[in-house]
Amino acid sequence: MVFSSNIFLLYFLPVFLLFYFVCPRRFRNYVILLFSIVFYAYGGPEFILILLASTTATYFLVKAMCRTEETRKKKWLCAIAIIINLGLLVYFKYANFLVDNVNAILSLIGINDIPLAKIVLPIGISFFTFQSITYVLDTYRGQVKPMDKLSDYIVYIMMFPQLIAGPIVKYGDVEQQLRYRESPPDECLHGFYRFVIGLSKKVLIADVIAVQADACFGSDLATLDMGTAWIGSLAYTMQLYFDFSGYSDMAIGLGRIMGFKFPENFNNPYTSRSITEFWRRWHMTLGNFIMNYLYIPLGGNRRGKGRTYLNLWICFLLSGLWHGAAWTFVLWGAFHGFFIVLEKMFKVKRDQRSAFGGALLTLLTFLIVNFGWVMFRADTIGEAFDYYKAMFSFNFEGFSWSAGRQFYTMLIIAVVFSFLTLFPFGKKIEQAVFYKNYSVGGHIAAWLVSIFLLFFCVAAMNATGFSPFIYFRF
Repeated sequence: MVFSSNIFLLYFLPVFLLFYFVCPRRFRNYVILLFSIVFYAYGGPEFILILLASTTATYFLVKAMCRTEETRKKKWLCAIAIIINLGLLVYFKYANFLVDNVNAILSLIGINDIPLAKIVLPIGISFFTFQSITYVLDTYRGQVKPMDKLSDYIVYIMMFPQLIAGPIVKYGDVEQQLRYRESPPDECLHGFYRFVIGLSKKVLIADVIAVQADACFGSDLATLDMGTAWIGSLAYTMQLYFDFSGYSDMAIGLGRIMGFKFPENFNNPYTSRSITEFWRRWHMTLGNFIMNYLYIPLGGNRRGKGRTYLNLWICFLLSGLWHGAAWTFVLWGAFHGFFIVLEKMFKVKRDQRSAFGGALLTLLTFLIVNFGWVMFRADTIGEAFDYYKAMFSFNFEGFSWSAGRQFYTMLIIAVVFSFLTLFPFGKKIEQAVFYKNYSVGGHIAAWLVSIFLLFFCVAAMNATGFSPFIYFRF
């Protein structure tokens, strides 16, 4: 089940909200639990028992870990909990990838392939695995206390707003909210507005742009002209951002309606003036996870420059592999890691003195990011390099504006909104829409606009059909 579907918007969500707000507060976590199980089972019924079993095992292992005073036993219980969660992730997400690569090597030396049935990837496994790991390690370090109730822990892991594609929520961020939270009308309204903004990003912008992006990447790359190649790469760059940030907006909005405050996941990443800054603004909860649970345990920057560069490189290689079991993702991670290390080596900083210099750095950073997304989107490394050849072929024969007015209109809107906060008036608009308390008149206006956009999104979904979120496969 996806947020941008009739089954969710017209049936699941209204029924859930009715039960949630009718029930007394002490039963609301059970309502979330029940509906989250239904939500996940709708898209992957064969995996729901695996998820419940691994979650239950993690809960009791952590309880046992926190009760024991033996350091060695505590470490073993922590390791077992992490191995269970990472083991499931490795098996479901990377088993086919590993066997395919081993078979490629074996074929070179004349050995028969290792047979392996194709394994279906459970939706959202990377996100709930990472949340489980944060809980295990944070309790092991003594930063948080273990949960008293198994049902509350399953709610934390399986809460449907952010179960599938994040944001990655640390247990410490919602520990108190799981026990007690309020849903005042003003917060519910702001959550509804945020949800509709995210839905509009997905349905009205990302899905429209996606048609041309898919057409470009799926075309005969040998004959693809330079203009179309660049438009295709720009379209995918915008599609990915509005698709993923749209999901995050919807998750944050739903959480706000329920009384939860999920962390922000994006902060205008395409306005960044360096790749380092880009990763502070893009998928911020993943960046925080890698920083706290991988980079710092590896030694961070405490063991000299050479080790710092190596640690950064490892983090970005693994970040690329986390996004997908393919060499294109590994190379994409290495690509970003190269620029991060380069900026550290030469102490590249944002130009705060000159608006012109800042604009050039923003443009350069955006081009690098856009260039990297081609590798991210391509099915193979060969296809990625064929696309790069088209982007720099200086061949304009066959270029046309046949993509249509709707595509170019939405592409322009996407670009404008991506860079709007570079200007003072853009920042004021962002503050007013996302963070400012509304007057009664403001709520009326926001409600009317949201209702209009909601109906427009439903109409667009009925016209175009099913369109899953890009990050569902990660």
